Amino acid sequence: MGTVIIFSLVSILSLIGFITAAKNKNILGFIFGIISFALFGWFAIMTVIHSGYPTFT
Repeated sequence: MGTVIIFSLVSILSLIGFITAAKNKNILGFIFGIISFALFGWFAIMTVIHSGYPTFT
């Protein structure tokens, strides 16, 4: 279940990088940011759907 947390954090950081790259007009960072956000966000959502929400016990 730790993978859901890690994928979610990476997805959030990718979104921040995507926004920063868009502000700085960095095309390569923009592309990598949007691809990383979509990929890790998809992994996080599908892991939650398949394995359930993580419990902290």
